[in-house]
Amino acid sequence: MASPTLRVGVSACLLGNEVRFDGQHKRDDWLVEVFGPFVEWVPVCPELEVGMGVPREPIRLVGPSAAPRLVADESGTDHTEPMRRFAEARAAELAKLDLTGFVLKKNSPSCGLARVRVYGERKGPPRRDGVGAFARVLLERLPMLPVEEEGRLRDPALRESFVERLFAFARYEAAVAAGMRRGDLVAFHTRHELALLAHSPDGYRKLGKLVASQARGSNAAVVEAYGRGLMATLAVPATHGRHVNVLQHVLGYFRDRLPLDDRRELEEVVRDYQRGLVPLLVPQTLIRHHVRKQGVEYLAGQTYLDPDPEELLLRNRA
Repeated sequence: MASPTLRVGVSACLLGNEVRFDGQHKRDDWLVEVFGPFVEWVPVCPELEVGMGVPREPIRLVGPSAAPRLVADESGTDHTEPMRRFAEARAAELAKLDLTGFVLKKNSPSCGLARVRVYGERKGPPRRDGVGAFARVLLERLPMLPVEEEGRLRDPALRESFVERLFAFARYEAAVAAGMRRGDLVAFHTRHELALLAHSPDGYRKLGKLVASQARGSNAAVVEAYGRGLMATLAVPATHGRHVNVLQHVLGYFRDRLPLDDRRELEEVVRDYQRGLVPLLVPQTLIRHHVRKQGVEYLAGQTYLDPDPEELLLRNRA
């Protein structure tokens, strides 16, 4: 199954660009060296692009967490309104580029996704409940876009989930651009059924009902609602137990297709995964082998069995 092209926005400092307030960078080796070959990066540095320059006076979020001001540390210059105008315009530009995701710099008063320091008007310790000024607008204007921080991507499970969402969103956007009519949406949902089950059986059921509710022809409202539900469901962490349930469900497709020895071997590999002895990649690889050999059409189309480039080794953990 060919992987779609990914165009991903990124805080420019994470690529090694020397754009931070102190003239330094925060290059992330995994993003650049491992993931980079599969991605067309769209670098953004809100503070530089809004005109603060490099080097520049550090800034911070100040005031109520729901609507803080963006203020320079020493001079007190208020950058709130210029940043808001810039962020609105930049988000509109990014929307036209068919982005499939965005990676933000953690803790940044402009780019931080969560737990950014917010200072009170008076002296005292900051709260860790803020969202960066640029990130807030990005999330509001592109609500379906998969967005993560580079710090969270050091967690293997979160990294796997994010990359899966990127590829799923790219497939969804390509399908919409091609003209997603009723039959196309049914086919798209069918391809993603096992992946959705691994993340959220409840989300899977709701999306199934949504697909079944379509009228004939094209229904833009249903297609958009499906996209929102797809990304929300895939954002729910897939658990070990739900992976086991999906794999056991897959075994049923081979009950009358495989010789006894092959079937027992496949069942044993699934049990080994259930016991934490092998990574998910092992049963998935063996299943793909038998899918190709036996020509199991439904499983051959499942993104669950081939969610992202194998070179990333995202499912190579127990």
